[in-house]
Amino acid sequence: MPGYPPDVNALVFPGVYAPQDDTALLAEALSDEPWEPGARVLDVGTGSGALALVAARRGAEVTAVDVSWRAVWTARLNARLSRLPVRIHRGNLFGPVRGRSFDVVLANPPYVPAPDSRRGPRGRSRAWDAGRDGRLVLDRICRDAPRLLRPGGVLLIVHSALSAPDRTLDRLRAAGLEAAVVRRRRIAFGPVLRSRRGWLRERGLLSAAQAADEKEELVVIRAERPLRQAA
Repeated sequence: MPGYPPDVNALVFPGVYAPQDDTALLAEALSDEPWEPGARVLDVGTGSGALALVAARRGAEVTAVDVSWRAVWTARLNARLSRLPVRIHRGNLFGPVRGRSFDVVLANPPYVPAPDSRRGPRGRSRAWDAGRDGRLVLDRICRDAPRLLRPGGVLLIVHSALSAPDRTLDRLRAAGLEAAVVRRRRIAFGPVLRSRRGWLRERGLLSAAQAADEKEELVVIRAERPLRQAA
């Protein structure tokens, strides 16, 4: 994709989430993480596999998961074309890696608030729609990801400021992790947010200034499991 770091580029089939600003921001945060060759990295909701490939190029032992078969096959093809050994599984969040532990867990989940969430997202919208508050998947990650981290392990998660970053921080800290926002970036609304601008204003998720400016803020939250948990 023009303007993005080469490592974030990937072949993308129709119906699969393409690397965007949130992908690039998470890749930048990932580049700040030091690890030894063979570190175990999990990319949950991998989409095209772009972030999994970034980690694999740095010598990590990478596992990737996505609920979409299209995404799984896309990520597998990208790994094969890149000649990188990434294990890619189809499954719902952490189900395929239950019982395992990791040095780094990456998550770029769906986080866009959606007006009609009675049936849950379907088709392509599963890559971005996340319930009326945008936290349908975020809260599950905050609940389950800490258990997958080794001592000293790190969770890196990206989402919109429209989806309550303070709630993410509170939940991760309550799970015993040391959590903070490490990256921020303001970006222009995409077509989904533009189409929901009025509804977001009604819900109080978007200010008048934000609606007029048509900009949202993305954040990357870093949460680390201490080497020694408090008694």
